[in-house]
Amino acid sequence: MRVRGISLIAALAVTVSACADVAAGMSRAAPGPGSAFPAVADAALQAGTGYEPPMGTVLVLSLEPAIPLEAVASEAAGREPLPEERRRRLDRTLKRYLGERPGRASVAVYDRSTGTRYVYPDREPFLLASVAKVDILLALVLKTQDAGRRLTQDERQLAARMIRYSDNDCAHELYQAVGGVQGMTGMLRRLRIRHTWPRSSWGTTLSRPADQVKVLDRLTDPDGPVNAANRRFVLGLMSTVTRDQAWGVSAAAGDGEVALKNGWLPASAHGGLWTVNSVGRLQTGGHDFLLAVLSERSPAMGTGVETVEDVSRVVVKALSREEAPAAALIKASAPVKAAVPVKAAAPVKAVAPVNQAPPRW
Repeated sequence: MRVRGISLIAALAVTVSACADVAAGMSRAAPGPGSAFPAVADAALQAGTGYEPPMGTVLVLSLEPAIPLEAVASEAAGREPLPEERRRRLDRTLKRYLGERPGRASVAVYDRSTGTRYVYPDREPFLLASVAKVDILLALVLKTQDAGRRLTQDERQLAARMIRYSDNDCAHELYQAVGGVQGMTGMLRRLRIRHTWPRSSWGTTLSRPADQVKVLDRLTDPDGPVNAANRRFVLGLMSTVTRDQAWGVSAAAGDGEVALKNGWLPASAHGGLWTVNSVGRLQTGGHDFLLAVLSERSPAMGTGVETVEDVSRVVVKALSREEAPAAALIKASAPVKAAVPVKAAAPVKAVAPVNQAPPRW
């Protein structure tokens, strides 16, 4: 697996607190009362994370510039369902594995090389945590394209910090810049992404894995709504995340290329149990996978990471049409209590530790 790391010399010389200074030069509405982050996020989590209907969809659709429908590939175009027997076998493998794991998890994958799609169960939504930053990035590049301009240097710096280092302050600034809940909801519905529900605190956005695969598809499809320059920028960021955040779906890539974004959060709504998510593009073994694994209610971050990585391996192996049974890829899991949490990274110059889990999700 190759995810290009970032050296200290090449790292952007922008501190976490500097994100607000960079964003000060951007044209945006001032945050409303109580919009400080992450206090709002914690309050929203305490309030619960039940289903929410889309907010303001009709009004936003009538106000936003339209994206030509030809720029959004039909959901049925090129779709090759997994053969029934293989689908059932994969369903059984995942059901057996997840039945022995704490919490719950779901996965969606689209193999562009074959057109094959697979989803294991995709009913109740999950908190996205920092995976929502990929959705924010999609909204940002489309907003600039609607305006007929390129990303500014400030926007590029904020986006780089948000994706490479999972910087929350930069994500908050960009979330405000793209219009918050209404702006995000309008963008998603325009792109036929219908089962993601943005919230006032972006990290508590609710979504399903299949929707996050669609987000990846819209971001990276050469025939999609994002232009070539912005696609290169997006993939450049997601393939150069800081090394200690290069876990998750990358476990299934072998020696292939990976562009990813992870999210992790001890959710107040779940009594402090962990939400651990990973989404990304894997080019491996002649396949081009878009993969999203979302999970919740793990007792430790390390437990959730292990679940996400095992599920990624199983699904990619099954869709790669390799002869080894998918179940063979599931490693013997240590008892849940013995799960090893992911270590916090050392600070990068003036930047706060990039993987101290509670504040950086």
